[in-house]
Amino acid sequence: MTATDTKQIKVTLIKSPFGRLQMHRACVRGLGLSRMHQTVQVAATPENMGMVRKAGFMLKVEEV
Repeated sequence: MTATDTKQIKVTLIKSPFGRLQMHRACVRGLGLSRMHQTVQVAATPENMGMVRKAGFMLKVEEV
């Protein structure tokens, strides 16, 4: 499986990480999100899905 074959997800930051737990802020940052309403496209690897699950209440997730 190559990088182009992996499933992709689109992740948007919809709630501010300000005042949240440090672990949740780190997950948001690890996904490449730094601003409100910013959208990034990431591979649906187990590592990324774990970060999405951890901070999911601040994110909107869509399959691409």
